[in-house]
Amino acid sequence: MEARLDLFANPVAGKILKHFTAAGRAAKEAGLPDSTRELVLLRASQINGCGFCVDMHTKEAAAAGETAQRLHLVAAWREATVFTDAERAALELTEHGTRIADGAGGVPDEVWANAAKHYDENMLTALVASIAVINAFNRINVIVQQPAGWYQPGQFA
Repeated sequence: MEARLDLFANPVAGKILKHFTAAGRAAKEAGLPDSTRELVLLRASQINGCGFCVDMHTKEAAAAGETAQRLHLVAAWREATVFTDAERAALELTEHGTRIADGAGGVPDEVWANAAKHYDENMLTALVASIAVINAFNRINVIVQQPAGWYQPGQFA
């Protein structure tokens, strides 16, 4: 499979994507644990059916020390016993923030309050920004049919 557009060679795409990437890096500096951030990026990518991002964030999380068991259970996090309460709150916020058009009416107050119990304002900002940025990346990759499987950890660092 070949992508409809080569986003990595197109100068216009490069200008646009560097800003998305910069936003993601800024969010990373807010104190949110890297493991939580990778779980959030992976879960949103699973929901959106973005094979490229699922591949990327699974590999990045594994390279950062995430266990195979936890990575395999992200899609079923509600039934899994391997996630902390804080991670569960982040994953729930991710699902609601990703599925805003599914008739759920956005993020319910109780979901936000649960996340706020575990994360300070800077970390909540990082969560919200990470969810928004990964959703944008997912949509770009799905639209252009970016193939999955070739990404190597640290490739875009």
